[in-house]
Amino acid sequence: MSGYMTSRERMLAAIECREVDYVPCSFMIFSALRSRCDSDEEFVRRQMEMGLDTFVSTASWTSVNNFEHRDLPGIEIRYSPQVQVRQWRQQRADGPDILHKEYITPDGILKTEVLSTNDWPYPGHVPLFDDYLVPRAQKFPIEGPQNLDALRHLLVPPHPEEVKKFRAHAFTVKRLAQELDLLVIGGMGVGLDAAAWLCGIEQLIFHAIDQPQMVEELAQILHQWNLARMKEVLAVGVDLFVRRGWYEGTNFWSPAMYERFIFPSLSREVQLAHQAGAKFGYINTSGTMGILDYILEAGVDVLIGVDPLEGTGTDMARMRAQVGDSMALWGGVNGFVTVEMGSAREIRQAVQEAVRQLGPRGLILSPVDNIRDESDKTMQRVQTFIDAWRAVR
Repeated sequence: MSGYMTSRERMLAAIECREVDYVPCSFMIFSALRSRCDSDEEFVRRQMEMGLDTFVSTASWTSVNNFEHRDLPGIEIRYSPQVQVRQWRQQRADGPDILHKEYITPDGILKTEVLSTNDWPYPGHVPLFDDYLVPRAQKFPIEGPQNLDALRHLLVPPHPEEVKKFRAHAFTVKRLAQELDLLVIGGMGVGLDAAAWLCGIEQLIFHAIDQPQMVEELAQILHQWNLARMKEVLAVGVDLFVRRGWYEGTNFWSPAMYERFIFPSLSREVQLAHQAGAKFGYINTSGTMGILDYILEAGVDVLIGVDPLEGTGTDMARMRAQVGDSMALWGGVNGFVTVEMGSAREIRQAVQEAVRQLGPRGLILSPVDNIRDESDKTMQRVQTFIDAWRAVR
């Protein structure tokens, strides 16, 4: 294609599987660089200086001030005023202390117990939603259908004050995006990732087998709560709404379970985004091939997190052939093993293979799903990745 495209135009064209002037490169997460920046705006501008097709987000991880949901950026969570919260520490001589938390609601008490290991990031605090909970919790708040009524008191529609703060932040974000002509991302939506935080992954799968009606009800509670938040995000006007689904692949769920517990809410959320004039992105980095037809049928515009190395069963060539021009693919190169630890030759080969198998139409190149290591050596490898992209884009 001849003619220059702005970054926003290029990203939207890629998401729509249209012809682009060149394949865009946008890091889905770039913690190593963000840690070197004093603000989200500096982070955006430094990526632009690197030549990346970055985006601005109405809800970045660094903008989350509420430790209740650091791994779910978006409108700040407030519980129903009828909920009381108690937390305390149980000291132990023979192992890590145990952090206790109780949510006291009119319909019962939800309890969480977490090992306060040396790497626990919240001294004296237990969040509601966080990846750190899954391997460290000794007790999860949702243990059966008897806990679901109490959960409804925690998952209430966004509080007007929090919506007001979110809108003010979104206004600033959109002003920066307009100045720099960048894509605006909104979110983050969630489905059964939140169920994993509430139940524990193993117990959640057991419930799906032994008490499927309970998981259906839990999925519906989360869906209705997510819809209320999603509507507020879409109302500010975003180009792309993103739902996280790291725990929604076939590493955990069979295709039949996915169809029953996840597909219905995903389809309705995609429809809502499209009605608001936004595209819909879905993060799923592993165990994707067995549910790819469902993701397509739901109408997802871009699958985020195509990982050829650590993504279980991921076959990039077959994935592109299966989705054709119906869905864009974002990723293509493993972040940790290939970019952070690989040789220059391995990085160049990985970039070439990603563009050859996934592009050039409908591809947004990215390490999957993050570059975390802050060392100069890793940043040199990042530059190798960018140079390789420039050579083949």
